[in-house]
Amino acid sequence: MSVIGENIKEVLADIEEAKKGQRVSADSKLIAVSKTKPVEDLRDAYEAGMRDFGENKVQEIMDKIPALPGDIRWHMIGHLQTNKVKYLMGKVYLIHSVDTLKLAEEISKQSIKNNLTTDILIEINVAGEDSKFGTSDMDANLEMIKAISELDNVRVRGLMTIAPMTNDAESNRPYFRKLREFAYGAARPYIDGEPVLSMGMSGDYKVAVEEGATYVRVGSKIFGQRYYNI
Repeated sequence: MSVIGENIKEVLADIEEAKKGQRVSADSKLIAVSKTKPVEDLRDAYEAGMRDFGENKVQEIMDKIPALPGDIRWHMIGHLQTNKVKYLMGKVYLIHSVDTLKLAEEISKQSIKNNLTTDILIEINVAGEDSKFGTSDMDANLEMIKAISELDNVRVRGLMTIAPMTNDAESNRPYFRKLREFAYGAARPYIDGEPVLSMGMSGDYKVAVEEGATYVRVGSKIFGQRYYNI
């Protein structure tokens, strides 16, 4: 088994162990965050059983889709510009990063145009970090979710958050708990089906699973550190 395969095996074992300590029952799944990584690395992950891959750039998704097996579920996890929405129609399994009504309206428009329904998550900036998209104003978030839920050809499946980068995973527990409580509380009437919670990354995914994450988004723990072109 490749190093990537061994890493996936370790992360999956961590997830199963964390499930034993869940405060609410959730079938936590792993998304391999493959942004900036070459197709060869994704093939290694695929051979190790991964079928859910997360990317943060539309062009990268479009380049990788034809080079990899057709049963992969692609997740758009990065900030999405309205002028790029049309390229994702029918290509992605779930858009995690819907942070404005304007973006959701464009997804609705393009979905109607393509005669399909698009599943989305609403990005909530639970920690209120200036560097993150979305807002921590939960009243404003609720109004946005309500408006988006009324759009045609869009399904609000749940919520997503990006917690602060930290060396202390436990410090992010309150943010994950707040997202879950919001999803199952005030936002619940506007979510289609059982709420999906996309939360937790390489540094804190075990805590996120304990707090009921549906998806954890793990990149460097699987593929190693990223090196960006400057």
